[in-house]
Amino acid sequence: MRIAAKEALLPEGWARDVVVEVEGGRIVSVGHGTGASVDVLLPAPVNLHSHAFQRAMAGLTEYRTAGQDSFWTWRSLMYRFLERLTPEDVEVIAAQVMVEMAEAGYAAVAEFHYLHHGLGGQTYSDLSEMAGRIAQASRETGLGLTLLPVLYERGGCDNRALQGGQLRFGNDLDSFVALHEASARHLTRADDRLGAAPHSLRAVRAESLAHLPRGPVHIHVAEQVAEVEEVSAFMGARPVEWVLDHGANRDWCLIHATQMTPQETEGLARSGAVAGLCPITEANLGDGIFDGARYLSHGGAFGIGSDSNIRISLSEEIRMLEYSQRLGGKARAVLADQRSVGRVIFEGMVKGGAQAAGRQSGAIRVGDWADLLALDASGPDMAGRQGDRLLDTFAFAGDDRMVSDLWSAGRHIVTGGRHIARDAVRARFAAVMARLSEAL
Repeated sequence: MRIAAKEALLPEGWARDVVVEVEGGRIVSVGHGTGASVDVLLPAPVNLHSHAFQRAMAGLTEYRTAGQDSFWTWRSLMYRFLERLTPEDVEVIAAQVMVEMAEAGYAAVAEFHYLHHGLGGQTYSDLSEMAGRIAQASRETGLGLTLLPVLYERGGCDNRALQGGQLRFGNDLDSFVALHEASARHLTRADDRLGAAPHSLRAVRAESLAHLPRGPVHIHVAEQVAEVEEVSAFMGARPVEWVLDHGANRDWCLIHATQMTPQETEGLARSGAVAGLCPITEANLGDGIFDGARYLSHGGAFGIGSDSNIRISLSEEIRMLEYSQRLGGKARAVLADQRSVGRVIFEGMVKGGAQAAGRQSGAIRVGDWADLLALDASGPDMAGRQGDRLLDTFAFAGDDRMVSDLWSAGRHIVTGGRHIARDAVRARFAAVMARLSEAL
């Protein structure tokens, strides 16, 4: 397969009249030639943090309950929503969200998968039934997948038992290892990856962290003040401090980390681990603002995820990340460091997302998976724009309608701005949503 671009972002910078050859899903050559098939060619990022089933909740929690609404009241509503979901529902919802991710410009997703069991925690005959549904959705849509089965052992640091909706998540270490092994058989493509996700220090015993399967490790950490206070009280250290002291490295991705001290921020940057940022969800849930300027000034790796999937938009995630920094610091171009903001964030998230997903991607480079994103530059906003200004325009003046094509490991799944399975997937999703809405 041959992809020709008028302009492309290569590891060494912008280039004109670029031709990329793809075989077996990988980039085999990058050269020059005429006859462009796309306007702007970029390496496509990984969405490094998603809970697919929560896409079906979008718009259902935007009202005030008694007292002050917060992440914790939202979580209670989420648990009630879980009572309605079947394995078939989860597959349909996951396919819909993956179509939306591809159309937004993501080539792969790291799915933080914690919905394992039936109502009341009853296990399915196949322990990995739900994982198989996520994998099937990725095969149908062609989106790359790093599956992260979640270990969820307890209701809090005091070792209280799981209850209510949490029972659908729960495993002890032995049953989790069995579930993890069973999940592997659902990953049948060469670019599929398998990792593990201890849900949080609140939900996982410290001794269990030493026995996680090999691969990428993702963990929720320091999202909320109450979480930091609970972990500090029971474990004698703040959550980011504790994780860094117990071996977090390049295989780890710390999700959110919005509640950090300056010392923790600098320590996370030095560790080589990835900060998994979810700007739209963090704003929606009132999590707080990541200390981005300090983190980047110390060379920290980061990526972006859609988390609760209330809104799937690559351009808006970039925009929200930078705008939150501007609002917090009362300044402009906070993450740019005398460079283009769009370029800094885009290249950072592409590199960090690939690292966090354990996926050989992140650049238009020979040997990498052909995870490629094309932008349409024919609109008036892009007129006369070149180089970094293309990315700045996409992120701050445009939207995901500028995405014309997307390839995931060479699979051409978005063309003309539309996913190749959009209509069929959307029809099934609409039927599921109608049924769920009647029951809520």
